[in-house]
Amino acid sequence: MERTRLMLKVFAVIELVLVIVHHGAHALSRDQFPPDFVFGASTSAYQVEGAANEDGRKPSIWDTFSHSGNGIEAHVTLYHWDLPQALEDEYGGWVSRRVVKDFTKYAEVCFREFGDRVKYWTTLNEANVNVVMGYDLGFLQPQRCSPSPITNCSRGNSSTEPYLAAHHMLLAHGSAARVYREKYQRMQHGLIGFNLLLLGFLPQTNSTADIMVVQRVQEFSIGWFMNPFRFGDYPDIMKKNAGSRLPSFTQKESNLVKGSIDFLGINFYYSYYVKDSPGNLQKENRDYLDDVAVKFQCEQTPHNSSLDDWSRVNYLHAYIGSIVDALRSGLNVKGYFVWSFMDTFELVTGYEASYGLYYVDMNDPNLRRQPKLSAEWYSNFLKGKPMDPKITKETEKNASVLSHNPWLHNAT
Repeated sequence: MERTRLMLKVFAVIELVLVIVHHGAHALSRDQFPPDFVFGASTSAYQVEGAANEDGRKPSIWDTFSHSGNGIEAHVTLYHWDLPQALEDEYGGWVSRRVVKDFTKYAEVCFREFGDRVKYWTTLNEANVNVVMGYDLGFLQPQRCSPSPITNCSRGNSSTEPYLAAHHMLLAHGSAARVYREKYQRMQHGLIGFNLLLLGFLPQTNSTADIMVVQRVQEFSIGWFMNPFRFGDYPDIMKKNAGSRLPSFTQKESNLVKGSIDFLGINFYYSYYVKDSPGNLQKENRDYLDDVAVKFQCEQTPHNSSLDDWSRVNYLHAYIGSIVDALRSGLNVKGYFVWSFMDTFELVTGYEASYGLYYVDMNDPNLRRQPKLSAEWYSNFLKGKPMDPKITKETEKNASVLSHNPWLHNAT
């Protein structure tokens, strides 16, 4: 019960600063990034689209401009947690191997029809959190989990299905990537990749056990997908703790998945403390989270939809500053997209969250949109314009506070 409550909190609206910036606010500028580094702001079709073709609506001059090929380069995600219900009803969606063939066919249609205009393809969004939330805890679609007094799942098995769904997602990506590389990449000159939600993990205490558990939870959340991409197999600790419930790759499947990403997309929202919990491994009918053998404690910040979103400004300054540090250390980072351009329908919290650079007044029948302070900061940063002295002073103060926390720096 306690673990479930904690995990629900973990996936609530949180935006914590994980990074350390060694330089003051005055030192951060767009010029510190390579010319080909891509900045942007993200959104998702389902989460923001209105009734574009309803009630006789016709194209506006903005529609015409947007479709003329000027100002914006599309980075397309093929799967944003929205599997057709028909496939879920027919064979169980991602828990069935049949989904691999159907996803590959769908992906090829997209490559064929839009590949002349799309150069960056992400096959699946946040696959690691998708399988935990949808197939273990059952908090999100398709709401499959073992019987629980907390979640009203009508079907599923939290002990096996998270691993099955993840396995088939890896195979689906590998299959789609093979089709793209064999039939379209040479002609269209695009790249294909994958997206994961990366969490910041900090030991709850300085004990050896808690420090070591950081590595284990990283293997279960990140290595779960990255190890197959790099080595063609799952991490050893996952094999040990999950046993036969973790699917095995055949040699052919291993070859299909290994090396199948041209890039990795990373989403980041929050961090939390972890504590070793070996007793979880003694439970019968363990689920994925029991296999990790860890307790989570998340520090949350209050939701703030104010137009003066100082915490967001500090976050953006610190996070973008950390990318400068990463580039200087030799990491091959290619871009950063803010989530999100405007307030959206969020997958966990609906319209209660306010992630947007632009605030949307949901009580206004015209859904009035207003730029937040973070929009001003981001715009000025990208254009190389001077910052408001008040903003500069605040971000300098925030950077100074963060620089005195060694654990946050070690977590980057």
